[in-house]
Amino acid sequence: MAYSVTLNGPGPWGFRLQGGKDFNMPLTISRITPGSKAAQSQMNQGDLVVAIDGVNTDSMTHLEAQNKIKSASHNLSLTLQKSKRPVPISTTAPRVDTPRAVIPHQKVSEPKHPAVL
Repeated sequence: MAYSVTLNGPGPWGFRLQGGKDFNMPLTISRITPGSKAAQSQMNQGDLVVAIDGVNTDSMTHLEAQNKIKSASHNLSLTLQKSKRPVPISTTAPRVDTPRAVIPHQKVSEPKHPAVL
């Protein structure tokens, strides 16, 4: 599902781009800087960039897209598509699979006959 975002200029806009025709990957938002103009919009890491200022990005190289974004002085209008794979955000402590506590200065001994998997 595509949606539009207009960021009020001038830049910096506060996001990083990855992909492009030259990488055989769709243009994607790879990072959003906390507290930036992009962070204050509904943009999300992983969203696909469908158009920049009304120009379709399907045939744009990474550099062409970057230059199109840099040339926007007053406002930057992006058409984005939500990523099909959401970026996981952990809300719990990481799971620990260690069967016994390991004290940092102790050496962990390996079993003498490891199982063949």
